[in-house]
Amino acid sequence: MKRTTAVLAALAIGAGTLTGTAEATGLGRYYKQDVRWTACGDAALDQAGAQCAEVTVPLDYAEPRGRTTEVAISRLRATDTEHRRGIMLSNPGGPGGEGLHFLLYVRGGMTPEVASRYDLIGMDPRGVGRSAAIDCDWPIGAMLWSPGLDRAGYRDAVRTQADLARRCARKEGGRIAHITTRNAARDMDVIRAALGETKLSYLGMSYGAYLGAVFTQMFPHRGDRIVLDSALDPAAYMIGSIRNQGPVNEAALDEWASWTADRDAEYHLGVTGPQVRARVEGLIRQAAGTPIRIGDHLLDERFLPMHLFTLLVDARYNGHLAARVRLIADAAEGRPVEPAKDFDDELRYLLTGRPRDLSGQAAVICGDAAVPRDPEWYWRNIQRSRAAQPVFGPYANNITACAFWAPPREPRTVVRNDVPALIVQATGDTRPVHR
Repeated sequence: MKRTTAVLAALAIGAGTLTGTAEATGLGRYYKQDVRWTACGDAALDQAGAQCAEVTVPLDYAEPRGRTTEVAISRLRATDTEHRRGIMLSNPGGPGGEGLHFLLYVRGGMTPEVASRYDLIGMDPRGVGRSAAIDCDWPIGAMLWSPGLDRAGYRDAVRTQADLARRCARKEGGRIAHITTRNAARDMDVIRAALGETKLSYLGMSYGAYLGAVFTQMFPHRGDRIVLDSALDPAAYMIGSIRNQGPVNEAALDEWASWTADRDAEYHLGVTGPQVRARVEGLIRQAAGTPIRIGDHLLDERFLPMHLFTLLVDARYNGHLAARVRLIADAAEGRPVEPAKDFDDELRYLLTGRPRDLSGQAAVICGDAAVPRDPEWYWRNIQRSRAAQPVFGPYANNITACAFWAPPREPRTVVRNDVPALIVQATGDTRPVHR
């Protein structure tokens, strides 16, 4: 399912966003600031020998003398100082993924020889984690879910998404407009300069690959070695990226169904792939009529597909997903069930937005690129998708809070430059989809 290929990118030079010197633009104090490293106050990072710091950046780069915000970073220093190449920033994806711990993953995936030559830098992008996290106090976990099976469910989705947007505008105010990929790229360049480097290397995964591509477009002379793993198509970002998830996840569901059918003696969900799929679709229809009780939670047709979605990321989770569907089927048959902790936590997050919702993710998606605002446009796409994508088409084409968001302050970034980069992609990838 995941045959990985590596290709060299040829991406085109575009003008940098910041013109003139940092001093001329009023950004000199940010580029020349002292960075004070301390213990991270986190068991995993401190045990690994990492240090943490905060870098001050302008909230609005058009008003550098105005409000500021802090971006939290972490560091594992190069041990081969004789051959040190510089700093390597990283991002795990999202949008909204916290990145302070990601450098531990990055180091673990490198040979010791390579890892020893870089100061590995993790980062919580602005509006995420320790970097003044956006929190709109949503009643659900995220804006990405299925509208259900009928027009009534879709009308409820429209009302809910409008409410999510209103909550963010009310609670976060004007700050939320500045939580964007372009500003995160600008923050990366401030971090580079504040650490005394003329260039930075970078490893980004999924959305992190898009952030890296935007950085190369805005700062084409500041990139050293750039690796974009599981890259989104910048031309489709972000509404196209979400819509493209429908077909690949539907195909992954078929693969999983066949795998599960071969193990019917264990999971009892059907002896053929079509039987297993039919069982899943039947559970979704049942949940639309009467939500299925899983422990303390009621699982309906909006969120049941999302629990499948979370585990279709990798075929190695097939058994975990089959056991979860078996549990849901038992509950649907009236048996009392108790979810494992990971399932219970996921249900609580999706259904209540606790302990923290993903409104920071929405801020980036909605602030990066304009989307259609007519609810009927989404409904037509949902209806067209149902025949070939009965489980994930409605989710992938659903309206989001972005349709009710304030318009982005900047246009979507057109990535067209010749900064060398290594792009790593996989076949059958269910997340970082592309055209």
